[in-house]
Amino acid sequence: MDLFDQSGADNLSRRAPLAERLRPKTLGEVVGQAHLTGEGGPLGAVVRRGRIGSLVLWGPPGTGKTTLARVLAGTVEEEFVPLSAVTSGVKDLRGALDEARERLKFRDRGTLLFVDEVHRFNKAQQDALLPALEEGLVDFIGATTENPSFEVTAPLLSRSRVLRLRPLAEEDLNSLLGRGLEELGVSISDDGREYLLSLAGGDGRRMLNALEVAAAGTRRVEAADVERAVGQRAPRYGREEHYDVISAFIKSVRGGDPDAALHYLARMLEAGEDPVFVARRLVILASEDIGNADPHGLPLAVAATEAVRLIGMPEGRIPLAQATTYLASTAKSNAAYAGINAALDEVRRGGTPEVPLFLRNSRTDLMKREGYGAGYRYAHDDAPEGMNDHYMPEELRNRIYYEPKESGSEAEVKARLERWRKQREKREQSRGD
Repeated sequence: MDLFDQSGADNLSRRAPLAERLRPKTLGEVVGQAHLTGEGGPLGAVVRRGRIGSLVLWGPPGTGKTTLARVLAGTVEEEFVPLSAVTSGVKDLRGALDEARERLKFRDRGTLLFVDEVHRFNKAQQDALLPALEEGLVDFIGATTENPSFEVTAPLLSRSRVLRLRPLAEEDLNSLLGRGLEELGVSISDDGREYLLSLAGGDGRRMLNALEVAAAGTRRVEAADVERAVGQRAPRYGREEHYDVISAFIKSVRGGDPDAALHYLARMLEAGEDPVFVARRLVILASEDIGNADPHGLPLAVAATEAVRLIGMPEGRIPLAQATTYLASTAKSNAAYAGINAALDEVRRGGTPEVPLFLRNSRTDLMKREGYGAGYRYAHDDAPEGMNDHYMPEELRNRIYYEPKESGSEAEVKARLERWRKQREKREQSRGD
């Protein structure tokens, strides 16, 4: 490269977007994705082996899929050939493979073929890759924001290792933001930092792009600069507001107001709240505030949490809304929650008398001679009439922790338990007579 070529390259580099200028060159410089790049991670093994093979990187936008592909290509000293599945067809793909063959034949240099948004390739386009992968002509990395199980063909998927990239955590975003501020030679206010981090939603590229625009013409970036840069009003969602809004959300669901719950859910999501955090709170609520009044609530909340993890945002808002409205609209009971708390209080106060002999496990002949397990009746043999009279230690014989409510399915539970208690009392009275 001569002097003029170098000058042109330097000028081009300075004109590149901030996210491009900060793109890491080594795995050690990559922010986030430590489960992939850290010690014992799969990408470290790829580097040590010196051969990439076939990978599918699956994750939300701005999490480093292209960056990792470029870093890996440099690490194993292969030619990095990027294609976009949006703009490339079979002809472009075959042309890239022909060039890879020539490169290997005449220059003894391998090729890393990177296909961005590989899920946009149709079946014929994905199938066109297979012969090159089978003969080892190229190493391959496909990047996708969609679930590969649904969007990548089975033959290509079976030849590839799928690696899941996670949205960047706040700690990772802060680290990346620090690099961006240093590169631009500017500082940022606490409000500006908080707004940028909430705006990012785990997307490092989005945050850096917003920072670059906001920093134009200023030495200190304020929240108002970020607001102007993104054309979006900064949501009022500081640390205190975080606790206020999640509290209002939970209380709205508990109180049976699905509309208010959706309002607060929307405020959290728009402000960049972690959707998995919201989903976990719904799982807790489903047991604490709904419980046996509607036993379907807990599996629904768990399913919504898994769905959010699986599909990410923005589509994750849909299962969150479904779970929110269902839980807000169904019967409520905190009886299980109150019951375990009452039992724990008793135990912590020293309420731990000996386990009745008939309930103990008679593991040895000595234990049997001591009366362990004697008189125990197996409930399934003749339940409920033949059930044991009581299971509590004698000192706590009449203690009740779980008090079902006349709400939803728990009303049936309450009636059943009351019937069983009366049967026990009747048997005890008959023995006393």
